[in-house]
Amino acid sequence: MIGLALYASVEVTQPDFVKLVTAAPKARQVLSQLLRPDLFTRESEVTTYGVALPVPCGSAPEGEFVSSGPRLEVEPRCAEERETVVVRGKELGKEVQVTLRWRLPDGNTLGIQRLTTDTEGNFETKVQVRPIVATKEGKPAALEAEVVLPGGRLVPSQALKDVVDAMFVTIFMALLATTLGTVLAIPLSFLAASNITRRGRVGSLIYYLVRTLLNLIRSYEPLVMATIFALIVGFGSPFAGILALVIVTTASLGKMFSESIESIDPGPIEAITATGANKAQVIWYGVVPQILPDFLSFTIYHWDINVRISTIIGFVGGGGIGDYLSKRTNAFEYSKAGTALLAIIIVVWALDFLSAQVRKKLV
Repeated sequence: MIGLALYASVEVTQPDFVKLVTAAPKARQVLSQLLRPDLFTRESEVTTYGVALPVPCGSAPEGEFVSSGPRLEVEPRCAEERETVVVRGKELGKEVQVTLRWRLPDGNTLGIQRLTTDTEGNFETKVQVRPIVATKEGKPAALEAEVVLPGGRLVPSQALKDVVDAMFVTIFMALLATTLGTVLAIPLSFLAASNITRRGRVGSLIYYLVRTLLNLIRSYEPLVMATIFALIVGFGSPFAGILALVIVTTASLGKMFSESIESIDPGPIEAITATGANKAQVIWYGVVPQILPDFLSFTIYHWDINVRISTIIGFVGGGGIGDYLSKRTNAFEYSKAGTALLAIIIVVWALDFLSAQVRKKLV
């Protein structure tokens, strides 16, 4: 029987182990980038060199050139509209990125082109003079070369900053969802506890309805919930993930809370009831003190679970670190995806450790 089941499983799923082997080079390429997360980068030094260019000639003093060191030269030193001038960069740095632009008389800029210097740090290009760069009120436009020199101090990369921001969104998504889910789960758990509610026809009806509702909600995966809410409130919105987690958390904690209530010692309840206490007093003094440690422990544990789930529901538009990871993977930016994976591992490990320590103290 087991053999038939396994045979049917192979026939249905059609596993291709040969393809797994032939795809090894691609897997190696992807894994090599994932294992090199984009964490730090060298702070680039940006320097700007400029020279004034009167248009037309005689409308303003010509720019002064220096004869040594990093510099920008223009030939001729003034020009007429539509004329072409030769722009040279000298000693700017070996094979560095240069952005050439106009600095207009009103202070605004107009991009020309991006280029790279040669092995001696020089470049040469031709630029057409446009009417927009004409001198205004005696102030000429200027040609500027913005040079980016690498090799500065190590600073956090933009990917690391984006991942930290997305990770905080995920953590607080889980925290908010756990809080709201707990608030909703507490009253439902009392209604789903047989020793509290299932007395008489009305009580039994309420008990079975609430139990059925909790079991029904728990049958849906958070991914399904997140996909539905993403269609409603928009993909990539943390609100979609929060709504999905609230519903799942409510059902899960409601089930665990109700089982905790059902396992309490009936002795204190009977003693308090014998004194003539009403239903609310029996619950407050006889039930709550017994279930409070379990409630706190379950809530903290579920926050840990929700952080893990939040990283997954982001793939279906639930926002947070999962959404960032999905976008970087789809864009084949595996080093940035590796940064997100590293953050997920660290945060999940830290929360798992902290929640375990808190639960130990509560028990």
